[in-house]
Amino acid sequence: MRFYYLQAVRFLYPALLQGGVNRMPNIKSAKKRVKVNATKAASNKARKTNLKTVLKNANAEKSPEAVKVAIKKVDQACAHGLIHKNKAARKKSQLAKLLNSAE
Repeated sequence: MRFYYLQAVRFLYPALLQGGVNRMPNIKSAKKRVKVNATKAASNKARKTNLKTVLKNANAEKSPEAVKVAIKKVDQACAHGLIHKNKAARKKSQLAKLLNSAE
């Protein structure tokens, strides 16, 4: 368990390992924050990558189904705090414009 935890920390927080010295926190709550932050960062990265893929597919296909899925994903990303609400509105507007031009 500790090995995977350190691997995640090394990957996500290289600043904690300056000069080859393991600078892990000593306080229990700080250790938990590092773990929680690593988990959330991995989750956010996966969600953001998925959002980019869906948007790219919608731009390539230009079908109503793909655009509908993309708009839903943009709304979900906004609700989860991945993107700002203005960016979500802008993306949805771009998708609608794309769909209208395809028709």
